[in-house]
This record gives sequence, C-alpha cells and structure tokens, in this order.
Amino acid sequence: MKALVWHGKEDIRCDTVTDPEIEHERDAIIKVTSCAICGSDLHLFHNYIPAMLPGDIMGHEAMGEVVEVGSGVDGKLKKGDRIVVPFTIICGECEQCRRGNFSVCETTNRNKHLADKAFGHATAGLFGYTHLTGGYPGGQAEYLRVPYADATHIKVPDSLSDDQALFLGDIFPTGWQAAAQCDIETTDTVAIWGCGPVGQMAIRSALLLGARQVIAIDCVPERLTMAEAGGAITINFEDESVVERLQQLTDGKGPEKCIDAVGLESHVGLGQPDTLLDRAKQMVMAESDRPHVLREAIYVCRPGGIISIPGVYSGLADMIPMGPLMNKGLTIRTGQTHVNRWTDDLLHRIESGQIDPSFVITHTEPLERGPDMYRVFRNKQDSCIKVVLKP
Repeated sequence: MKALVWHGKEDIRCDTVTDPEIEHERDAIIKVTSCAICGSDLHLFHNYIPAMLPGDIMGHEAMGEVVEVGSGVDGKLKKGDRIVVPFTIICGECEQCRRGNFSVCETTNRNKHLADKAFGHATAGLFGYTHLTGGYPGGQAEYLRVPYADATHIKVPDSLSDDQALFLGDIFPTGWQAAAQCDIETTDTVAIWGCGPVGQMAIRSALLLGARQVIAIDCVPERLTMAEAGGAITINFEDESVVERLQQLTDGKGPEKCIDAVGLESHVGLGQPDTLLDRAKQMVMAESDRPHVLREAIYVCRPGGIISIPGVYSGLADMIPMGPLMNKGLTIRTGQTHVNRWTDDLLHRIESGQIDPSFVITHTEPLERGPDMYRVFRNKQDSCIKVVLKP
C-alpha cells in the first residue's frame, strides 16, 4: 500500500509499504477513505518530538471502511462499517478509561517503559505519533490497523459525508475539550491564541458553550478571516499589542478564560523578543519548546481565571512566570484529548446542524501529494489552513 513515511527532519515521502494485518483478536483493518494533516504532525516534521524512527507511518486523523475484524471485536464492528478512528487508542476497560480519561489509557501504550521514563507515567498509545506513544503506524495511508478496535472507533451515519465526520477523530473534540475545560459562563470573555484548525474549533466551541465574547489571536490573514466568520473578535499580533487590546476589550480586567492552541512552536518574531531567545536555546538544545503564548496568557488572564492548553508541548520550557500564575490564583488545565468522552454529543451537534466542521478544509489532495502538502501547510502557502488527503 501507499503511505506517508517519516525519513527524518522535514523529510516525508510517499512510499510503498507492507499492508497491515490483524495482529490481535481485538484488531480491525480499515480502508482509509479520508485522512488529514494535523498541526501537531508538523512537530514531527520538524523533529521537535523525540523518538521518531525512519520508516514510521505518519498521521492520526483518519476514517474509512472496515474491511477485516479480529475474533475479539465481539460484534461491535463488522465489515462495511464506516468509522472515524480517534487518535487516542483506548482499551475501554482500565481505570482511566472507566473515568473517561481516555488519552491516558493505562493499557494501549506498548512502549510503556519508555513513556514512564519520559513522562513519569505513560499516556495512551497514539496513532502515528512517536515511539513514546507506542510507535503505532499512522493513518496517512491506504489501510490502517486499528488496535482495540472494539473500543477505538466512532461509527459514522450514512447521512454525514467524510468531510463532516473526519474531524471527530481529533481537532473537533480537541477544540471542544479546550473550551469545556474553561468552565465557560455566559459573562465570560475567552481569549484564544492560535487560529489554526484546533483554534478554529475552539472558537466555535466556546461560543456554543455560551461565552459572551471570544477573542482570537494570530497573524495569518486567512486564519483571522475564518475566525471572524466564526464569530470571534480578532487581534493580529503583528499589528497591535495583544496585552493592550485585551485590556481594552475587557475593561482593563483581562479575559476570564484563556486557551493556548499554539503549543511548543510559538511564532518567532522581533515583536516577541522572548521567542528569539527560545529559538536560540532550541538550536543549542538548551530548551525544547517556545512557550511565548503560555507566558502571555498567564500575564493577561484575569485573577481567578482558567488557562486551557490543547496546544502540544514536548518537553522543557524556560521562563514560565510561576509568580503571576500562583499569586493570581490561576487554574491550568491540559491534556491530550479524551476523544470518546465528547464524540456522542459532537456527532449529535453535527447531525442537528449546529456546526459543520468541514468549514475548516481549504485543500483536498490525493495521498501522493502529501509530502508537498506538508510544506504548503507548514509555510501557510496558498491560504492553507487544513489539508485533507484522499488515498
């Protein structure tokens, strides 16, 4: 089969690889009908996330048709079923899964010994996302093996297109969880840094959850235009001071809730001197992440507020302002997304017409164009916000 394969830093190729097979009784194989490139894939593209190996298949946003099931799937899936595959692989049985904390499933990370050393305790296995999370082949391919498939799936009704359903596997529940973690009240201002795909979903989720106003911060015109179309007030941080504008929009009190949808790769620019220092530290391997957005959110957030972090961080970040964080009594909520906690509700919202997640798609291309589209997406060329690939 054809698949997008990691060969090193900024080197993704469309290779012919061995077709997946049933390896365990709870496995299923799907024929991938749609997959996507995620912003967090760019962290792998840039080799900021450790433990990628040449030959690893990329991708954690995929859906398709079930073509084979293991004997232990126990009737929960059958050939011909159409499913979205959550990026978090879950057993559905461990203590964390029973609590709904699916992204920290205690069972599915088959490289638990590595993750225990890196994180203190292992997280769940993830598709296409380094050997620290299990080294599972990803979904940017013609076929995908789904481990623990009886639990790790979202059935898709025939009434929904691939474009409407695909993002249930990651960016829609990720944006939703980012907003839900904020405990939004009807009087709240929610500030969201980053208007990429997750930021766009967070904007719409915050408004659906009742925020009084949502303020979106970015510097890419197309992203800001999409944010405005979703109901946000926008700030272009290259044209005006984020701190001053947020003060104006909140009567000097600051936003009650802040969402960092950027993570470790904050934009590097002269207007944010700390990012230049972060980039220099990255180059000499003295720091792994550029946490400018997190610093800014801590500084501007209203005392007693909440900061939610869906943006991926990989390791060590310097100069986090712990004094303001502690003295202002801020709450920070983080985590990879507990996808299956949210998907029943979100599927209903799509079916009822409250939201159509396909709005975020700007490019649809065949799988073979994937390596080129990684660069288009990374460079934000051709007004690119979200890429869907068709194997």
